Amino acid sequence: GDDATSGRPVLRFQDPDVVESSGLALVDGLLVTTNDSGDTGRVFAVDPATGRTVGVTSWAPDPEDVEALAPAGDGDVWVADTGDNRHVRDSVRVLRVPVGRGDVDAAPEPYELVYPDGAQDAEALLAHPVTGQLFVVTKGVFAGAVYAAPLPLRSDRPNVLEQVADAPGIVTDATFLPGGGALVLRTYSSAYAVAYPSWEPIDHWELPAQDQGEGITLAGDELWLSTEGARSQEIGRAHV
Repeated sequence: GDDATSGRPVLRFQDPDVVESSGLALVDGLLVTTNDSGDTGRVFAVDPATGRTVGVTSWAPDPEDVEALAPAGDGDVWVADTGDNRHVRDSVRVLRVPVGRGDVDAAPEPYELVYPDGAQDAEALLAHPVTGQLFVVTKGVFAGAVYAAPLPLRSDRPNVLEQVADAPGIVTDATFLPGGGALVLRTYSSAYAVAYPSWEPIDHWELPAQDQGEGITLAGDELWLSTEGARSQEIGRAHV
């Protein structure tokens, strides 16, 4: 993009409970975010015009380490409880929860995901905008991998993931572009455009400087970027 490195702040989360914005998604015009590991089961729906929280969806039991969000359609968001810094989890899970204005107590069904090659740490979740298929992107230091989830997901047994592509190192979030023919992976400092379904690289560019930039989502023709650095509950943006 021609303006990709000159990102400017869009909004600041006004809610003091949003302390480490890790995942980011746009659902029905509302910006949805979640805190990093250690929080209870909850996601925040934020009015992008004001930065104020307008709804909180909560659930039990508490997750282990939520790291990412992805639009799920029908006013829902996928929550990726996929963090595993120490590579000790036998399986990870995704949940589909409703989001919107007003507070909701949800009872989401967990979908268990199992890697074919042992435990991994993952901070990025993709949901294809046409098929709904989920993809998990692992966070390796030098390189990661993209894993496809079965379609449809089964709630009565573990869903075995399949590796479909390589990924750059330290991917912290990802988002599909409209139509699902391409996607963007982000690291702390860079963005990578990738074609789908070939997974061939298209382009890469530097992102605006952020203190531990974690989240990415698409709003119109702009990428919105969040950071989980201390006291930096700020959303920046850069053109695609």
